[in-house]
Amino acid sequence: MRKVAFIDRDGTLIKEPHDFQVDRLEKIEFCEGVFDGLKKLQSHNYELVMITNQDGLGTDSFPQEDFDLCHNFMMNVFTSQGIEFNEVLICPHLPDENCNCRKPNLGLITHYLHKFDPSTSFVVGDRPSDQQLASNLGISFYDKNLLSWANISDEIFNKHRQAEVQRDTKETKINVQCTLDELGTHNIETGLPFFNHMLEQVAKHSGVSLNIQCQGDLQIDDHHTVEDVALSLGSCLKTALSDKIGITRYGFLLPMDETLVYAAIDLSGRPYSEVIGDFHQPFVGGFSTEMLPHFFKSLSQSLGASIHIKVMRGENTHHQVEACFKSFALCLKQAVLKSGNSLPSTKGVL
Repeated sequence: MRKVAFIDRDGTLIKEPHDFQVDRLEKIEFCEGVFDGLKKLQSHNYELVMITNQDGLGTDSFPQEDFDLCHNFMMNVFTSQGIEFNEVLICPHLPDENCNCRKPNLGLITHYLHKFDPSTSFVVGDRPSDQQLASNLGISFYDKNLLSWANISDEIFNKHRQAEVQRDTKETKINVQCTLDELGTHNIETGLPFFNHMLEQVAKHSGVSLNIQCQGDLQIDDHHTVEDVALSLGSCLKTALSDKIGITRYGFLLPMDETLVYAAIDLSGRPYSEVIGDFHQPFVGGFSTEMLPHFFKSLSQSLGASIHIKVMRGENTHHQVEACFKSFALCLKQAVLKSGNSLPSTKGVL
């Protein structure tokens, strides 16, 4: 799914003149901060799509050649600043023509429907038609009348990374909500008190806020509950991470009394999991220790991460299992931390 910024032209990229028609070069004045704002969007792999209503373009009152002179000049300036628009979409019709391409109608962008990511894509504009376009697309709207380009960048890139996942099967009904950039609060109920306790450790020590509610077929055993919570949690974390721009990506050696556990994670997009340990008891509080490797395997699959955990030593099974969850939590805290503005990969994708 593509990240797309649908951007109005007059009043958003360039200032709108008093007569609402940019038909002479001296009328062109770029909005403050627009170059830095667009370059930042490009650096975060956004597609830039200009979409504009130009009432009566091509008529005697608004000749095409007058428009082209100004528009081409504007586009050349953007190009000189390293800014490239994937598309420029123009509706030339008057409102009373009732065309299907005039904003907020979707006629100009039907080829984008179902291809963009609604959680990250947005519209920037200065008119009610731009806001309605965003509503019609089901994406966010940033009002250029109220926000500068610097404010818009802050709104886009400094907002909480959060997500919600619903999973309903014949075996479990699960809702997971996570926020990566909040203190690790938690509200967790899986029907397995010890498992709740372990997931609370993940929230507390990763700094990720978690709300996990699960109703599972515990009358059979704990397998489906543990597996499906892991799958849902991984999917939720992956969605919240979005494009992974700026994350640290990697990281933990953790002692707990007599137990020592090593864990490492790589948010590479490639699932792999290995949990090594000699657990002395088959159950801890109704939680099967054989489900511990399966939990992290399921989590790695839906998160798209490489997870390695090794119990170096330990005598108490409760301590061993809890240290695994805590060390994973500390890995996660380090890996999701934003420490820059680039993607931590020479491949250019994670």
